[in-house]
This record gives sequence, structure tokens and C-alpha cells, in this order.
Amino acid sequence: MAPMPGNWLRAESQEPEQNLRALRPRTLEDFVGQEKIKERLRIYIQAAKERGEPLDHVLLLSPPGLGKTTLAHIIATELGVRIQVSSGPAIERPGDLAAILTHLQRGDVFFIDEIHRLRRQVEEVLYPAMEDWKIDIVIGEGPHARSIRLDLTPFTLIGATTREGLLTAPLRDRFEVVFRLEYYSPEELAEIVRRAGTRMGLEVTEEGALELATRSRGTPRIALRLLRRARDLAQVEGEGVVDLVIAKRTLELLGIDDEGLDSLDRKILEVIIDRFDGGPVGIETLAAALGEDKDTVMEFYEPYLIAKGFLRRTPQGRMATEKAYQHLGRPTASLF
Repeated sequence: MAPMPGNWLRAESQEPEQNLRALRPRTLEDFVGQEKIKERLRIYIQAAKERGEPLDHVLLLSPPGLGKTTLAHIIATELGVRIQVSSGPAIERPGDLAAILTHLQRGDVFFIDEIHRLRRQVEEVLYPAMEDWKIDIVIGEGPHARSIRLDLTPFTLIGATTREGLLTAPLRDRFEVVFRLEYYSPEELAEIVRRAGTRMGLEVTEEGALELATRSRGTPRIALRLLRRARDLAQVEGEGVVDLVIAKRTLELLGIDDEGLDSLDRKILEVIIDRFDGGPVGIETLAAALGEDKDTVMEFYEPYLIAKGFLRRTPQGRMATEKAYQHLGRPTASLF
């Protein structure tokens, strides 16, 4: 059987969230990894509860799949409040924002995913809501238009973004608490896989869990999706147990190598090395050469390649590193 196409990662990212929701931890105690963030959160949450005040506004930064949405839900659970979920592209007009904010109860969490994609007019209405618990709405049009200021109940805004550089300075400055989630270690991901297997009623051996974890790009979402594919294989070709053999077979079918790179990761490096002499090459040119969307390359593939030391971002463009040449078996002596 041939390996699956290299864009499986992007295709899997379109999988409905409810497919993974049951596997999410619900408390800080159950949340594996990000220990420094959890330690700070415990303090902030306890202090806010003792004062009877909402938690300060929180900004979560990370590449996709590291747990921003999960952490937002956990914060609401730990605070004992409701959570209202939306996203930057979904809030099209100031009136949409006003409708959400005016229905929040005291201390509720309002989570905005992809907050960097808020429209400018919506973002400007959000500023006084975050600072003064007030919102200004314009009623009518033309010379008959008038502004009405509405009072809001105090709430906690949690914003999440994979593109910190696209946040405007005024918006970023209004978040008192900023957390940057890091990639997970293989050991942490293996623990996540084992716990998820238990929730799924699936036996996962330590060796199988670690094999999947090692090639999960440091990302829980990918680790859980690999587990689901391994479960399918264990059901069809195995005895219902995700062991080392099943894990390796799953990764082989998906075309994922020992560094966690799939065929599109390798194609990115190959294009930079073979067509552009190792770079630098601009992201627009690179995306065109790959036949992929620029945002897909920047959001789903580039962060991990940079984190693993295969790719370097410079003012002139992207460059392949010596490690990339070695991984692809290309000669490096004349270049480095």
C-alpha cells in the first residue's frame, strides 16, 4: 500500500473538532506538559477566585495544535464559569461583538480563536470593552447616526493566535497575561497518547506510544490523530493493540520519517536546496514552486522545520540548514 499524500497534516486539520473533543483534558491536573504555564495559571486563577474578580485577559501564542483551545476551556472550568467561543473571522461587525459581550455573565470567559483576524472596526470596539467594561454602538446611518455606550459585566477575554506578528500593538498591549506554548517532548506526548488510548478503550503499549509521540512534530493534536490512525490499523491488521509494530506500520503508511517529517516537509526542503541552491528564497516564490498556499506553508509546516533546525528564516528569505542537507543525503562540504 502506498503512503498517504504529504498534505495529510493539512487534510487532518480539517477534521471536525468534536472528533477530538472527548480526548481533551478538562482540568489543569489532567493537562500534560507546559509546566511553567500551568504553575502560573494556578496562582492567577486562585488569586482571582479569592478576590471574587474575573481573571485578567489572557493571550495564548503558539503554532497550531499545542493546546490553546483546550487551555481556554480548562481556565473556564477551573474558574467555575461559562465559556463563550468564537473566532476572529466569525465576528464580522461590531454588532456581532456587542451581541456576544452583552450576554456574558460576570466572570465568564470569552474565547476568540485566530484573534489576529479580527476586522479593524471590530477590534476598535473591543478596546473599551477590555479596559472599562463598556462598548460603544453606532445606531442609524448618515446624519441621524448616534452612538450609545453600553455597560458590560466584567469578563475574561482569552485570545489565541498562531500568527503573533499579525496582532496589532494596541490589541496585544491590552492583554495582561501572555503565554507562549512550546512544543512538547516525546515523553509528554507519549503520556498524552497513553491517556487518550485509555479514554478510547484502546490498549497502547509504552513502545507504541513513544514511537507515535516521537514523530508527532511535538504537537498533541497530531499525536492524537496518529493514534486514531493506529487504532484503525490495529483493528484491521493487528489484534486491537497499538504496539511498536502497529505504530511503525502506521507511520510508514502516512509517509512520516524518523524526524517526524512527511513528504511535503521533505519537498519544501528539496525545493529550497535543488531549485534555489539552498536559499534564501521568499515565501511567495517558495509557495508557488510547491503549488501550495503561502499560509499553509507558513502555518502548518514552517514552524516545525524551523524548530527542528532544518530551516532558517532570514530577512532575504528561507534557507535550508546543514541539517536539512544531511537529512536528505545531499553533499554539504562546499556550502557550510
